[in-house]
Amino acid sequence: MKLYNGDCLEVMKKLPDNSVDSIVTDPPYGLKFMGKKWDYEIPSVEIWQEAIRVLKPGGHLLSFGGSRTYHRMAVAIEDAGFEIRDQIMWVYGSGFPKSLNIGKSVDKLQGNEREEQDERGGAIQKGSVAWSGNDRSGGKGSGFKEKFVDTKGSSPYEGWGTALKPSHEPICMARKPLSESTIAENVLKWGTGGINIDGSRVEVDDSEKESFAKEWDREQSQSAEKGGVAMNKGLMARDLNEFRPQGRFPANFIHDGSDEVVGLFPDSKSVQGKNVSRKELPNIAMSGKNYERFNEVEGYTDSGSASRFFKTCPYEEGEGASFTYQAKASKRDRDGSTHPTMKPTKLMQYLVRMFTPKGGICLDPFMGSGSTGKACKIEGFDFIGIELDAEYCKIAEARMANIQEILL
Repeated sequence: MKLYNGDCLEVMKKLPDNSVDSIVTDPPYGLKFMGKKWDYEIPSVEIWQEAIRVLKPGGHLLSFGGSRTYHRMAVAIEDAGFEIRDQIMWVYGSGFPKSLNIGKSVDKLQGNEREEQDERGGAIQKGSVAWSGNDRSGGKGSGFKEKFVDTKGSSPYEGWGTALKPSHEPICMARKPLSESTIAENVLKWGTGGINIDGSRVEVDDSEKESFAKEWDREQSQSAEKGGVAMNKGLMARDLNEFRPQGRFPANFIHDGSDEVVGLFPDSKSVQGKNVSRKELPNIAMSGKNYERFNEVEGYTDSGSASRFFKTCPYEEGEGASFTYQAKASKRDRDGSTHPTMKPTKLMQYLVRMFTPKGGICLDPFMGSGSTGKACKIEGFDFIGIELDAEYCKIAEARMANIQEILL
């Protein structure tokens, strides 16, 4: 783990050509978020040119962006010489809306009185208060605990605002051009160019595994009865474990598993694959072939929320949520929720695992409080982190040291 406190452009200039395997970063979005000076501009083309120089041919760059300024970041990355390969969408339910109440502003401008209300929209007695914040209970996850009173006016602009609740952040998925003629040749030379599909599959839960197991058991039994063969249940169980599906193919959509996001998906039943019928599955398994074709066509026999088709990376206890208010961290939780745009550790683990080869080095030019480095430590990758703010750099160092103690 190498951490640098300094300007990423200057630090990267000291790194050798073709020396890192992946870049996973959460740079400034250029939104002037919470008045932070570091968020006044998006990274320049010059910064991305240094990034592509130190990245191995075929190596991937993953860069988070803001919904309003993503286009500027993606163009700068492309102008630096990267190939834009895809856009991964990170969707969450914890966003905090920052919308101006136009009706209230108009009433203030015109000197109109407003009716005081409780959080359910009913009139309240004078002097009563309600909790403000992301959760008005003032408890866990409330964001902050400032007291205020809701009001309602009668102007034609009541109910109008200026912004939507933020619920997603796009991730630019780019790749440095290959140095070899084919992907296979490039992977053999540099170890980069591909995506760790099997290491990034969407987990199949117990109910889905049970559903598949029962159907396979039925198919095997029917086949044996027709052929007059007595099935060895012990052998059958062993084969079942060996050929059970690994998980669904990873998608360019990841969510936090919150009720707000899961509730957007309808309940559905998986449709059997068109390329592999159920009757073929036992024969495929018994012939010693794997289930790759089966996995690709999503031939699971399960039902539930369609959100199960996508990777879930929830926030862990003590982690901050993107675009929510975060007070300055206390000494006690210095290794937890400290950065105002912190990403879930599980999300960063998933991303570094997907694009960093075994034993590889991952670079984060905008380290912040060290979420990428923490993820690399957990996943067993080497890490180079660069951060301009000395305080965040200390926090990142402490968070990674804690992980090291846990691993030891």
